[in-house]
Amino acid sequence: MSASVITLETKENFSQNLVIQQPPNGISLQGQIRVPGDKSISHRALMLGAIAQGETEIQGLLLGEDPQSTASCFQGMGASISELNTDLVRVQGIGLGNLQEPLDVLNAGNSGTTMRLMLGLLASHPGRFFTVTGDNSLRSRPMSRVVKPLQQMGAEIWGRKGGSLAPLAIQGKSLQPTHYHSPIASAQVKSCVLLAGLLTEGKTTVTEPALSRDHSERMLKAFGAELTTDPETNSVTVTGGNQLYGQKVVVPGDISSAAFWLVAGAIVPGSEISITNVGINPTRTGILEALEMMGADIQKENEREVAGEPVADLRVRHSHLQSCTISGEIIPRLIDEIPILAVAAVFAEGTTVIKDAAELRVKESDRIAVMAQQLNQMGAKVTELDDGMEITGGTPLRGTDVDSYTDHRIAMSLAIAALNAQGETTIHRAEAASISYPDFTNTLAQICG
Repeated sequence: MSASVITLETKENFSQNLVIQQPPNGISLQGQIRVPGDKSISHRALMLGAIAQGETEIQGLLLGEDPQSTASCFQGMGASISELNTDLVRVQGIGLGNLQEPLDVLNAGNSGTTMRLMLGLLASHPGRFFTVTGDNSLRSRPMSRVVKPLQQMGAEIWGRKGGSLAPLAIQGKSLQPTHYHSPIASAQVKSCVLLAGLLTEGKTTVTEPALSRDHSERMLKAFGAELTTDPETNSVTVTGGNQLYGQKVVVPGDISSAAFWLVAGAIVPGSEISITNVGINPTRTGILEALEMMGADIQKENEREVAGEPVADLRVRHSHLQSCTISGEIIPRLIDEIPILAVAAVFAEGTTVIKDAAELRVKESDRIAVMAQQLNQMGAKVTELDDGMEITGGTPLRGTDVDSYTDHRIAMSLAIAALNAQGETTIHRAEAASISYPDFTNTLAQICG
């Protein structure tokens, strides 16, 4: 079959439009691809490497804008980090408790993970003052969810709207241990409090209503932290005062990035795609479970463990999808993948309901509103819910102009939807994909032939 025509137009303001032209005979997607390193693990490897003693080697780090923001912030506080432009990144750590007061404002860019996790470390460095900001999107995203537990530990943090919005100013202090009962299952909240606990005398515990991703716990243990978990209560405890030591970290492929190709292979007739070296941490595999509920043909091959993280190759073939309800405890394990799951639901038989995902409204964009608006513009039938979406599948999509709202996951999700849309689709501000997947457009062209 003929491949779709994929072009990237650079505009005068340096934004980019991704144009996808559905050819008359349709397309089929074929090939083997490797996705970028896991973004969550990349952030944590850079941070822990920066505050550990000795050298940390990171292989397979995501070379995107968000990890660069993390690296820049920690370089500004004294860590030595090699350029993020090769497969091997070296970090010379400065030791726990030795972050320097920066000469300038720390800029987290578009990265909520950078800002929220870093706040735990900054707040627990006595006698040092820090100011943290980000881009327009990040300055509108809620920070109270990490500021409140840190203030419960004695932190001094100021910001807009009572410390709930960046820019934030932090006066480092000696904090008190706490047992924080988080109202939401959030790896960012949990990780922030645990990082604060590294420099806090005694035991600091976080209990969640459901289990969130556990990359911080795995990596903290590997770097030498004294940490225990209680799966029955979804609790994790760190004991402060233990030094961390540099490690060799191998970052697996990001399942959030693989999700775009899993859905693409499932919805485009005649397709078969193999995605190699994908992290399949059980706290991240909600996307696989949801697609399997919908009837997707996905196989795990060559399962193994790399540097403490489970990894596999994933093979997906076109299949006829069925609707389902996605809600409850699975949501924290696929929250980042819901935009592309919405695309899968557009091509599934019946009505798919996504609930308990109000967190999507405070991501890089309001992902519930934006996905509903943009997919409906293409001819889909999507109804917004307060905490999710109701999607009736089976309506053919038509090519049209859509917008990423500078949200990387929106940009890539709309590109996958466009593969099955009749005519030409233009995705405005498609450069947003580089936040987590700099080579997305090239990979899309590769599997289209």
